[in-house]
Amino acid sequence: MRKLILTGITLFAFCIQAEAVEVDIATTKGTIRIDLNEEAAPKTVANFLRYVDEGFYNDTIFHRVIRGFMVQGGGFTEDMGRKKTHQAVAYEGQNGLANNRGTLAMARTQDPNSATAQFFINHVDNPFLNHGARGGAGYTVFGQVVLGMDIVDSIAGVPTANVGPYQNVPKEPVIIKSVVRVN
Repeated sequence: MRKLILTGITLFAFCIQAEAVEVDIATTKGTIRIDLNEEAAPKTVANFLRYVDEGFYNDTIFHRVIRGFMVQGGGFTEDMGRKKTHQAVAYEGQNGLANNRGTLAMARTQDPNSATAQFFINHVDNPFLNHGARGGAGYTVFGQVVLGMDIVDSIAGVPTANVGPYQNVPKEPVIIKSVVRVN
């Protein structure tokens, strides 16, 4: 009976792992695979996957790149045209996940409930972006790079400049060719 229970637990754990949701972000620098954390940020992951399934991120760019901080994309075309988004998603930054190197988080305005489509990948640990770090809301972490951190490092190293009102824009666009579900 004990072996049967242990086998059942093992199979259950395997099934949970098998249901992980991953996406590939194919860029002009290479592909980054992200493991999304539906358990910790269900609304944020559902919001992100809605954009993925609609093809929203295809042919957008990493429009804000700061080495030693983060790379941000998912909202602008190569000519710096802002894409129209859906309603904002509710803040889920109090989920216990931290803005550490290689984590995926939602970009937003000063309003914690303003995140729509833009996301960023932390290039380094950024504890000041965590929930409660500044006495209030942080930035919702909802995924982790599992392959391609070298690609993130490459993106973080590109030369940047100011373009109109936008700062830290890559001089040569880093294009997000597509974002697709892996499983």
